[in-house]
Amino acid sequence: MNASCESRRYQECREYIAGSVRQRIDLSREVDDAEIQEMIDELVVQTGRKYALSLAQRQELGKSVFHSIRKMDVLQELVDCDEVTEIMVNGIENIYIEKAGRIYEWEKHFDTREKLEDVIQQIVAKCNRTVNEASPIADARLENGSRVNIVLSPVALNGPIITIRRFPDHPISMEDLIRFGSITRQAAAFLEKIVVAGYNIFISGGTGSGKTTFLNALSHYIPRSERVITIEDSAELQLQGIPNLVRLETRNANMDGAREITIRDLIKSALRMRPEGIRIKKGKSERNKKRFPIPYTLRKHFFCNLIALFSAELLKIIQ
Repeated sequence: MNASCESRRYQECREYIAGSVRQRIDLSREVDDAEIQEMIDELVVQTGRKYALSLAQRQELGKSVFHSIRKMDVLQELVDCDEVTEIMVNGIENIYIEKAGRIYEWEKHFDTREKLEDVIQQIVAKCNRTVNEASPIADARLENGSRVNIVLSPVALNGPIITIRRFPDHPISMEDLIRFGSITRQAAAFLEKIVVAGYNIFISGGTGSGKTTFLNALSHYIPRSERVITIEDSAELQLQGIPNLVRLETRNANMDGAREITIRDLIKSALRMRPEGIRIKKGKSERNKKRFPIPYTLRKHFFCNLIALFSAELLKIIQ
Protein backbone atom coordinates (compact mmCIF):
# COMPACT_ATOMS: atom_id res chain seq x y z
CA MET A 1 0.00 0.00 0.00
CA ASN A 2 1.44 3.37 -1.01
CA ALA A 3 1.85 6.31 1.39
CA SER A 4 -1.13 8.21 -0.04
CA CYS A 5 -3.55 5.33 0.50
CA GLU A 6 -2.19 4.66 3.98
CA SER A 7 -2.57 8.33 4.93
CA ARG A 8 -6.14 8.37 3.62
CA ARG A 9 -7.00 5.20 5.54
CA TYR A 10 -5.51 6.65 8.74
CA GLN A 11 -7.57 9.82 8.31
CA GLU A 12 -10.75 7.81 7.74
CA CYS A 13 -10.09 5.80 10.92
CA ARG A 14 -9.44 9.00 12.86
CA GLU A 15 -12.68 10.62 11.69
CA TYR A 16 -14.69 7.46 12.39
CA ILE A 17 -13.37 7.04 15.94
CA ALA A 18 -13.74 10.75 16.77
CA GLY A 19 -17.31 10.80 15.45
CA SER A 20 -18.24 7.62 17.34
CA VAL A 21 -16.84 8.95 20.63
CA ARG A 22 -18.73 12.24 20.27
CA GLN A 23 -21.97 10.30 19.73
CA ARG A 24 -21.33 8.20 22.85
CA ILE A 25 -20.63 11.15 25.16
CA ASP A 26 -23.45 11.72 27.63
CA LEU A 27 -24.07 15.47 27.47
CA SER A 28 -26.34 15.36 30.53
CA ARG A 29 -23.37 14.91 32.87
CA GLU A 30 -19.68 15.75 33.21
CA VAL A 31 -17.51 13.20 31.42
CA ASP A 32 -13.89 13.12 32.60
CA ASP A 33 -10.79 12.54 30.49
CA ALA A 34 -10.31 8.96 31.70
CA GLU A 35 -13.77 7.95 30.46
CA ILE A 36 -13.15 9.60 27.09
CA GLN A 37 -9.80 7.81 26.79
CA GLU A 38 -11.45 4.48 27.60
CA MET A 39 -13.98 4.97 24.78
CA ILE A 40 -11.19 5.89 22.37
CA ASP A 41 -9.05 2.87 23.34
CA GLU A 42 -11.95 0.48 22.78
CA LEU A 43 -12.65 1.88 19.30
CA VAL A 44 -8.95 1.96 18.40
CA VAL A 45 -8.65 -1.75 19.20
CA GLN A 46 -11.68 -2.58 17.04
CA THR A 47 -10.53 -0.38 14.16
CA GLY A 48 -6.95 -1.64 14.43
CA ARG A 49 -8.07 -5.23 14.01
CA LYS A 50 -10.29 -4.38 11.06
CA TYR A 51 -7.60 -2.45 9.16
CA ALA A 52 -4.56 -4.35 10.48
CA LEU A 53 -2.98 -1.25 12.01
CA SER A 54 0.41 -1.58 13.68
CA LEU A 55 0.90 -0.93 17.39
CA ALA A 56 2.60 2.39 16.64
CA GLN A 57 -0.30 3.45 14.38
CA ARG A 58 -2.84 2.52 17.05
CA GLN A 59 -1.00 4.54 19.71
CA GLU A 60 -0.72 7.56 17.42
CA LEU A 61 -4.39 7.22 16.44
CA GLY A 62 -5.58 7.11 20.06
CA LYS A 63 -3.49 10.14 21.01
CA SER A 64 -4.61 12.10 17.94
CA VAL A 65 -8.31 11.45 18.56
CA PHE A 66 -8.05 12.37 22.25
CA HIS A 67 -6.32 15.64 21.37
CA SER A 68 -9.02 16.47 18.81
CA ILE A 69 -11.80 15.96 21.37
CA ARG A 70 -10.33 17.16 24.66
CA LYS A 71 -7.28 19.21 23.76
CA MET A 72 -6.10 21.51 20.96
CA ASP A 73 -6.23 18.98 18.12
CA VAL A 74 -3.02 18.97 16.02
CA LEU A 75 -1.54 21.83 18.09
CA GLN A 76 -1.43 19.81 21.32
CA GLU A 77 1.63 17.89 20.21
CA LEU A 78 3.48 21.17 19.65
CA VAL A 79 2.26 22.74 22.89
CA ASP A 80 3.63 19.73 24.79
CA CYS A 81 7.01 19.82 23.02
CA ASP A 82 9.71 21.56 25.08
CA GLU A 83 11.83 22.27 21.99
CA VAL A 84 9.13 24.40 20.30
CA THR A 85 9.22 28.06 21.35
CA GLU A 86 6.71 29.53 18.88
CA ILE A 87 3.70 28.11 17.02
CA MET A 88 2.24 30.03 14.06
CA VAL A 89 -1.03 28.89 12.47
CA ASN A 90 -1.84 30.52 9.13
CA GLY A 91 -5.40 29.34 8.51
CA ILE A 92 -6.02 25.64 7.87
CA GLU A 93 -3.27 25.31 5.27
CA ASN A 94 -0.01 26.04 7.09
CA ILE A 95 1.48 25.67 10.55
CA TYR A 96 4.98 26.98 11.26
CA ILE A 97 7.07 26.39 14.36
CA GLU A 98 10.21 27.90 15.86
CA LYS A 99 12.91 25.59 17.20
CA ALA A 100 16.30 26.77 18.42
CA GLY A 101 15.70 30.18 16.86
CA ARG A 102 14.83 28.84 13.39
CA ILE A 103 11.41 28.63 11.72
CA TYR A 104 10.20 25.42 10.07
CA GLU A 105 6.98 24.42 8.33
CA TRP A 106 5.19 21.58 10.10
CA GLU A 107 3.78 18.70 8.09
CA LYS A 108 0.40 18.66 9.87
CA HIS A 109 -2.51 21.08 9.60
CA PHE A 110 -6.15 21.45 10.64
CA ASP A 111 -8.63 19.36 8.65
CA THR A 112 -11.38 21.97 8.60
CA ARG A 113 -11.90 25.64 9.34
CA GLU A 114 -14.62 24.66 11.81
CA LYS A 115 -12.17 22.63 13.91
CA LEU A 116 -9.67 25.50 13.94
CA GLU A 117 -12.38 27.90 15.08
CA ASP A 118 -13.46 25.44 17.79
CA VAL A 119 -9.90 25.39 19.15
CA ILE A 120 -9.81 29.20 19.12
CA GLN A 121 -13.05 29.48 21.10
CA GLN A 122 -11.76 26.85 23.53
CA ILE A 123 -8.62 28.92 24.13
CA VAL A 124 -10.35 32.26 24.73
CA ALA A 125 -13.15 30.77 26.84
CA LYS A 126 -10.66 29.43 29.41
CA CYS A 127 -9.35 32.93 30.15
CA ASN A 128 -12.66 34.82 29.90
CA ARG A 129 -11.87 36.51 26.58
CA THR A 130 -14.10 36.96 23.53
CA VAL A 131 -13.14 36.86 19.86
CA ASN A 132 -15.50 37.01 16.88
CA GLU A 133 -16.02 38.95 13.66
CA ALA A 134 -17.17 42.02 15.59
CA SER A 135 -14.06 41.85 17.81
CA PRO A 136 -11.57 39.89 15.68
CA ILE A 137 -8.36 40.36 17.71
CA ALA A 138 -7.70 38.82 21.11
CA ASP A 139 -4.81 38.06 23.44
CA ALA A 140 -5.13 34.99 25.63
CA ARG A 141 -3.01 32.38 27.38
CA LEU A 142 -2.90 28.62 27.72
CA GLU A 143 -2.97 26.65 30.97
CA ASN A 144 0.81 26.23 30.81
CA GLY A 145 1.29 30.02 30.66
CA SER A 146 1.96 30.26 26.92
CA ARG A 147 0.90 33.57 25.34
CA VAL A 148 -1.66 33.43 22.52
CA ASN A 149 -2.58 36.05 19.92
CA ILE A 150 -5.62 35.42 17.72
CA VAL A 151 -6.74 37.33 14.62
CA LEU A 152 -9.92 36.40 12.74
CA SER A 153 -11.45 37.53 9.47
CA PRO A 154 -12.19 40.09 8.12
CA VAL A 155 -8.92 41.45 9.59
CA ALA A 156 -6.97 38.29 8.72
CA LEU A 157 -7.59 37.66 5.03
CA ASN A 158 -6.18 34.12 5.13
CA GLY A 159 -7.24 33.49 8.73
CA PRO A 160 -7.97 32.47 11.34
CA ILE A 161 -4.44 33.18 12.56
CA ILE A 162 -3.03 31.88 15.86
CA THR A 163 0.39 32.72 17.27
CA ILE A 164 1.50 30.94 20.44
CA ARG A 165 4.64 31.92 22.35
CA ARG A 166 5.75 29.10 24.64
CA PHE A 167 7.72 29.90 27.77
CA PRO A 168 10.10 27.50 29.52
CA ASP A 169 8.46 25.15 32.01
CA HIS A 170 11.12 26.24 34.48
CA PRO A 171 11.73 30.03 34.47
CA ILE A 172 15.21 31.11 33.42
CA SER A 173 17.18 32.40 36.40
CA MET A 174 19.90 35.03 36.52
CA GLU A 175 22.45 32.22 36.90
CA ASP A 176 21.17 30.76 33.62
CA LEU A 177 21.58 34.14 31.89
CA ILE A 178 25.14 34.37 33.21
CA ARG A 179 25.87 30.85 31.95
CA PHE A 180 24.39 31.70 28.53
CA GLY A 181 26.63 34.76 28.32
CA SER A 182 23.63 37.12 28.22
CA ILE A 183 24.87 39.12 31.20
CA THR A 184 28.08 39.35 33.20
CA ARG A 185 28.29 38.32 36.85
CA GLN A 186 29.31 41.87 37.77
CA ALA A 187 26.20 43.32 36.11
CA ALA A 188 24.00 40.73 37.83
CA ALA A 189 25.52 41.63 41.20
CA PHE A 190 24.80 45.32 40.57
CA LEU A 191 21.18 44.56 39.61
CA GLU A 192 20.74 42.48 42.76
CA LYS A 193 21.83 45.47 44.87
CA ILE A 194 19.42 47.92 43.24
CA VAL A 195 16.49 45.46 43.44
CA VAL A 196 17.10 44.87 47.16
CA ALA A 197 17.51 48.64 47.66
CA GLY A 198 14.08 49.23 46.08
CA TYR A 199 15.04 51.14 42.95
CA ASN A 200 12.40 51.66 40.23
CA ILE A 201 13.37 49.72 37.08
CA PHE A 202 12.10 49.98 33.49
CA ILE A 203 12.86 47.11 31.09
CA SER A 204 12.48 47.83 27.39
CA GLY A 205 13.27 46.16 24.08
CA GLY A 206 11.74 44.87 20.88
CA THR A 207 9.23 42.01 20.56
CA GLY A 208 10.81 38.69 21.51
CA SER A 209 13.94 40.33 22.92
CA GLY A 210 13.56 38.67 26.35
CA LYS A 211 11.95 41.42 28.46
CA THR A 212 9.65 39.04 30.34
CA THR A 213 12.43 36.48 30.78
CA PHE A 214 14.69 39.16 32.25
CA LEU A 215 12.01 40.50 34.58
CA ASN A 216 11.35 36.95 35.84
CA ALA A 217 15.06 36.54 36.51
CA LEU A 218 15.21 39.86 38.41
CA SER A 219 12.31 38.77 40.60
CA HIS A 220 14.56 36.21 42.32
CA TYR A 221 16.29 39.13 44.08
CA ILE A 222 13.07 40.47 45.66
CA PRO A 223 13.07 39.93 49.44
CA ARG A 224 10.58 37.21 50.42
CA SER A 225 9.09 39.42 53.13
CA GLU A 226 7.66 41.92 50.63
CA ARG A 227 4.14 42.12 49.19
CA VAL A 228 4.29 42.20 45.39
CA ILE A 229 1.51 42.94 42.89
CA THR A 230 1.78 42.11 39.18
CA ILE A 231 -0.32 43.91 36.55
CA GLU A 232 -0.40 42.46 33.03
CA ASP A 233 -2.41 42.81 29.84
CA SER A 234 -2.00 39.04 29.38
CA ALA A 235 -0.62 37.04 32.31
CA GLU A 236 2.87 35.73 31.47
CA LEU A 237 5.11 36.52 34.43
CA GLN A 238 6.48 33.55 36.37
CA LEU A 239 7.64 35.11 39.62
CA GLN A 240 9.12 32.51 41.96
CA GLY A 241 9.68 32.48 45.68
CA ILE A 242 7.31 35.34 46.56
CA PRO A 243 4.67 34.08 49.02
CA ASN A 244 2.81 37.41 49.36
CA LEU A 245 1.98 37.76 45.65
CA VAL A 246 -1.12 39.26 44.01
CA ARG A 247 -1.63 38.76 40.25
CA LEU A 248 -3.93 41.10 38.27
CA GLU A 249 -4.86 40.95 34.58
CA THR A 250 -6.74 43.35 32.30
CA ARG A 251 -10.08 42.47 30.75
CA ASN A 252 -11.63 43.51 27.46
CA ALA A 253 -15.24 44.64 27.20
CA ASN A 254 -17.58 41.93 25.94
CA MET A 255 -21.03 41.52 24.41
CA ASP A 256 -22.55 40.62 27.79
CA GLY A 257 -22.04 44.16 29.02
CA ALA A 258 -18.91 43.60 31.09
CA ARG A 259 -16.86 46.78 30.92
CA GLU A 260 -13.20 46.98 30.01
CA ILE A 261 -10.70 46.80 32.87
CA THR A 262 -7.54 48.62 31.81
CA ILE A 263 -4.04 48.61 33.23
CA ARG A 264 -4.75 52.10 34.56
CA ASP A 265 -7.78 50.75 36.47
CA LEU A 266 -5.63 48.00 37.97
CA ILE A 267 -2.95 50.51 38.96
CA LYS A 268 -5.51 52.50 40.96
CA SER A 269 -6.70 49.35 42.69
CA ALA A 270 -3.18 48.07 43.33
CA LEU A 271 -2.20 51.25 45.14
CA ARG A 272 -4.91 50.45 47.73
CA MET A 273 -3.55 46.93 48.35
CA ARG A 274 -0.54 48.04 50.41
CA PRO A 275 2.02 47.08 47.78
CA GLU A 276 5.74 47.18 48.46
CA GLY A 277 6.46 46.34 44.86
CA ILE A 278 4.53 46.50 41.60
CA ARG A 279 5.44 44.80 38.32
CA ILE A 280 3.74 46.00 35.14
CA LYS A 281 4.07 44.16 31.85
CA LYS A 282 2.45 45.65 28.78
CA GLY A 283 3.12 46.18 25.12
CA LYS A 284 3.22 49.21 22.88
CA SER A 285 -0.22 50.76 22.52
CA GLU A 286 -2.02 54.06 22.73
CA ARG A 287 -2.51 53.49 26.45
CA ASN A 288 1.24 53.25 26.91
CA LYS A 289 1.44 56.91 26.05
CA LYS A 290 -0.49 57.81 29.17
CA ARG A 291 1.58 58.77 32.14
CA PHE A 292 2.30 56.15 34.81
CA PRO A 293 1.59 57.57 38.29
CA ILE A 294 3.19 54.72 40.26
CA PRO A 295 6.85 55.86 40.35
CA TYR A 296 5.69 59.07 42.00
CA THR A 297 3.28 57.35 44.41
CA LEU A 298 5.04 54.14 45.40
CA ARG A 299 8.08 54.40 47.65
CA LYS A 300 10.07 51.62 45.99
CA HIS A 301 10.12 48.52 43.80
CA PHE A 302 8.31 49.61 40.65
CA PHE A 303 9.25 47.36 37.72
CA CYS A 304 7.77 48.08 34.28
CA ASN A 305 8.11 46.06 31.10
CA LEU A 306 7.53 48.07 27.89
CA ILE A 307 8.12 47.61 24.17
CA ALA A 308 10.52 50.36 23.14
CA LEU A 309 13.39 49.91 20.70
CA PHE A 310 15.35 52.94 21.89
CA SER A 311 15.96 54.64 25.23
CA ALA A 312 14.55 57.91 23.87
CA GLU A 313 11.33 56.13 22.93
CA LEU A 314 11.07 54.67 26.46
CA LEU A 315 11.50 58.10 28.02
CA LYS A 316 8.71 59.51 25.83
CA ILE A 317 6.38 56.74 26.97
CA ILE A 318 6.96 57.30 30.69
CA GLN A 319 6.90 61.11 30.57
